[in-house]
Amino acid sequence: MHIFLLTNPNPNLNFPPALCNITNPARSSFSSPIIGATGSPLLPTARPISPCVKALSSEMDLLDDRRSHTLMEYFGKTGADVGDDMAILIAHLEYACKRIAALVASPFNLELGRRPAHGEVGLSSSGRDAPKPLDIVSNDIILSSLRSSGKVAVMASEEDNLPVWITDDGPFVVVVDPLDGSRNIDVSIPTGTIFGIYNRLEELDHLPIEEKVQLNALQSGNRLVAAGYALYSSATILCLSFGSGTHAFTLDRSTGDFVLTHPCMRIPPRGQIYSVNDARYFDWPNGLRQYIDTIRQGKGQFPKKYSARYICSLVADFHRTLIYGGIAMNPRDHLRLVYEANPLSFLVEHAGGRGSDGKTRILSIQPVELHQRLPLFLGSLDDMHELESYDNIQQKVNPGYEV
Repeated sequence: MHIFLLTNPNPNLNFPPALCNITNPARSSFSSPIIGATGSPLLPTARPISPCVKALSSEMDLLDDRRSHTLMEYFGKTGADVGDDMAILIAHLEYACKRIAALVASPFNLELGRRPAHGEVGLSSSGRDAPKPLDIVSNDIILSSLRSSGKVAVMASEEDNLPVWITDDGPFVVVVDPLDGSRNIDVSIPTGTIFGIYNRLEELDHLPIEEKVQLNALQSGNRLVAAGYALYSSATILCLSFGSGTHAFTLDRSTGDFVLTHPCMRIPPRGQIYSVNDARYFDWPNGLRQYIDTIRQGKGQFPKKYSARYICSLVADFHRTLIYGGIAMNPRDHLRLVYEANPLSFLVEHAGGRGSDGKTRILSIQPVELHQRLPLFLGSLDDMHELESYDNIQQKVNPGYEV
């Protein structure tokens, strides 16, 4: 097969030097007409392009193969076949995350983030953190996107007391923490959105809505079919797993596309960083203090001294741990099983790590309440096994602190 180069009619366009120096075979063929035996001119035959242009074409194909693919391309030929319904749902969640990223980065969110919603302060009557307007707006953005997708039967949110029934024939259930770490926005500390996706339990369709919506939202983590988080920081990153690896996409602000930047993420088997609020050291149980003392001195199974890195933003601490290894933890009964622990444990497990409450694998725990809290330890497999070898690492008392 021959490749032909066409002449550029616009002399003001600048070609790369490699193209500018190539002789145009078509122009030389047309420079003088060829007369046939009958005396009529024959149509000229263009000469094949030179080998250097063929090489250039091959190089462009190679660069195209190596370039980062967008999230939508990942659902096509590049990645796993997640099915049309899931691809549509993720496209709507992607859009919601881009809207929240713009909201968080807006100069107009400062006062919005400071004012409690409806005069609420501290904790709500259900024991959840009293929401702020940014949390509520983010929640509304996600709910609107899920409604528009037509693929979601139930949405359960950290911001709502009860789950919401969206549509009868939606194949999925979505659990979500719309804006984790929103208290940090005033000082521009990273925040995030966490979500998990289940299949709708069709065997419950005959039940009243109030009952089936609750049971659909209380599925154990080992039934997750997908999970992800969006990190809103210097870059906006969307990290996803559909049960066959964990992959991160970074928002290209020039195009609006999420681009695959971290394919097939693997958390190192062991890190050298632990992430926890050291200010509560003296409230910790003896086992946890012993573990932290040991690794800080380099006397653990890994003979190097560990460093502490604590952002106090769950998504940010988890994202760093996923890349560098180590452990991110909150030993108190503080983080939510449904909205935070299950999705993040799903992600870390499919990257080769482990999620635990200090004794039990997170994904094997059956939720009994929608806003159920528990200790959470996420990280590298070897670090997690070493941590769990210590007795008494769950902090069951919280003297002097709010829940």
